[in-house]
Amino acid sequence: MMNKHFFAIFLGLAYSSLFVVGFIVNSAALWAFIAQRASWTDTHIYMFNLVIADSAFILFLPLRAYDAFFCLPKTTFCTFLLYIHFINMYASIMTTTAISVHRYLVIRFPLQARSWRKKKEAAFAVCLVIWILLVTVCVMFRKENYPDKLWTCYERCKDRPLKPLVMGIMVSLGFTTPLVVIVFCSSQIICILSKVDNISEEKKSIVDMVTANMVVFIVCYTPINVGFLVNYFNVLPLNWQFEQIPEHIYLRIAEWIAATNCCFDSISYYFLLKQFYS
Repeated sequence: MMNKHFFAIFLGLAYSSLFVVGFIVNSAALWAFIAQRASWTDTHIYMFNLVIADSAFILFLPLRAYDAFFCLPKTTFCTFLLYIHFINMYASIMTTTAISVHRYLVIRFPLQARSWRKKKEAAFAVCLVIWILLVTVCVMFRKENYPDKLWTCYERCKDRPLKPLVMGIMVSLGFTTPLVVIVFCSSQIICILSKVDNISEEKKSIVDMVTANMVVFIVCYTPINVGFLVNYFNVLPLNWQFEQIPEHIYLRIAEWIAATNCCFDSISYYFLLKQFYS
């Protein structure tokens, strides 16, 4: 069994490295988007919202690393950190879903997309609704992560699982539905563009970007949601050493894998900004 002190150091270093890389990547993306704000399209608005979600997530990663090394005390500040963590993670998921739907509609119905005059306003409204929805859900279920339900600052007690409604929202609405939408939209986009004769370099870039985004989404967010379900249904006896069981280790690693998405989103930024600066 993995030594818990070694595993804590490993997690601390992993989150520290992720913070450094994520901070550099997202700072560069944020600067690039702001620099070309006069030429923003509806796609830029969605992408900027993704940058904001990822950047806010990254800013709190040093505390996650510190907790791995030294263990933060269980206070209401931990509740705040947990909700910041999940709000920004699900903001990223929902924004990625909105971007996938937007790309599909533009490619599937190009004439109608060109005639729509309020695309920027619609994009801004979608992003605003995403944030309002997530904050509302967190306020409604704020007691679910109060200090008395926490085992450590970032972890719940094993014998105090989330309510079925909360788990259902997280796994079905927070992951499964976005996954189905993203896979459908991405597959349709790839299929439509692949059938085009003499496909241009721009369209090849779109296919590459869509494929990469879909793969990254599946790889980053599938493990943690599997971990949520396993952790929820497999309640072990209280006399087990919770911090040393494989299930616990898997969930901690899966959370880090999900966090790496804040760096992989740069794939979308690269393709979009490349078109602008080329």
